[in-house]
Amino acid sequence: MWIDSTTTMVVASLASVAAGGFALEFGRQRAARKSLLHAGERGGGDPPSLYPRIDPALCIGCGACVEACPEEDVLRVIEGRARLVHAAHCVGHGRCKTACPTSAIELVFGTSARGVTVPLLGEDLQTSVPGIYVAGELGGFGLIRTAVNQGVQAVENLAASMKPGQTNGSTDVVIVGAGPAGIAAALACQERGLSHVILDQEGLGGSVHHYPRRKLVMTSPVHLPIIGAMNFKEITKEELYAYWTTVVRKAGLKIDAPSRVSSIEHDGPSFRVSASSGGTRARRVVLAIGRRGTPRKLGVPGEESPNVAYRLLEPEQYSGRRALVVGGGNSAVEAAVSLAEAGARTVLSYRGERLSRVAEATQEKLEALRGPQLQLVLQSEVRAIEPERALLHGPFGERWVPNDYVFVLIGGDLPTKFLEKVGVATTTYFGEPPRAPHAADPQAKAS
Repeated sequence: MWIDSTTTMVVASLASVAAGGFALEFGRQRAARKSLLHAGERGGGDPPSLYPRIDPALCIGCGACVEACPEEDVLRVIEGRARLVHAAHCVGHGRCKTACPTSAIELVFGTSARGVTVPLLGEDLQTSVPGIYVAGELGGFGLIRTAVNQGVQAVENLAASMKPGQTNGSTDVVIVGAGPAGIAAALACQERGLSHVILDQEGLGGSVHHYPRRKLVMTSPVHLPIIGAMNFKEITKEELYAYWTTVVRKAGLKIDAPSRVSSIEHDGPSFRVSASSGGTRARRVVLAIGRRGTPRKLGVPGEESPNVAYRLLEPEQYSGRRALVVGGGNSAVEAAVSLAEAGARTVLSYRGERLSRVAEATQEKLEALRGPQLQLVLQSEVRAIEPERALLHGPFGERWVPNDYVFVLIGGDLPTKFLEKVGVATTTYFGEPPRAPHAADPQAKAS
């Protein structure tokens, strides 16, 4: 059969396109495998919230979950199956599960080695103590959008259970926490004409207080009662704080801070909420606190000195100084990088053999800065702190590190004891999906 030159050119062009597409896909697969290997070498990281577990027997490798995920590098299709590449980057959007056409994805909390403890909640976000609700990060959901939605939902549910006019001298709702969930709950109360009090141990912003300066915060558009649409996808810490300040001013909200809640007790038909600023009676309580709790301490001599801090707010003020950062999580590494970039000679001390809970972009910045300006000392622990030096212990023996400031960023003690004192049942998940609301649970704890 005779083939003219035009046909030959068309076939050649199609072959070229196919080859180009194959090369592009091959490149993507190679990059994805490299990312998976790199994540495995670093321990993969622990997912901070709800995350996807993929059943390879059901996955058809269509990539719908990858396209649906708004975070980068969390999911990739490798050799025809979706894989969780960077677990530490997942913050629980859950869009992957919805997008999967074969139901191959299940959303779970924790891992087999590292459990996640959360309050046991009903579908209405009510705890095991009738009248006390949970919204936001305390329940295991770290997204701003989710926190806002749950704050509103909690108030909608508690309002439906309250009979009007039976206040008995109590405030309708006490909201503990002035982060996104708490502010959203306050706005929902105001929209419904419910009297409310906002208590926070630090002030407006919640977990935003602990972010380093200029940290980028990822979120999704969400509707706030009274205020309207919050149309942010990426925003800095400072911009987010300024936004919440504007919201509070426009709505006329009042925050009682610093006010640390010590107990919540039944007081007849209402609750008695005791805080450092005084006591308040409330018909309902919304716990909109974070999971950081009280900053965890090292418990070493000299830790109470004024040069020791448990968060970093303004890296620039430490330019030209010597700083020691203790911790191996994302917050600690971000702080060390920020200090080094600001001109502080920084040492990062971590007790583990490798950094396994750090975002890839942060890890890359750390590696780029490593040298005299930023030193990483693995398998090391702080044994003592003095005004101008700290004692590190590790495989190298003991070594004094000159420093002017020490930043201890090793997480916080979860408010488990507080919840037990209040009577709120909790449960711990080890790579499991959320259980049925208020189900009988041998792991549930209550005082």
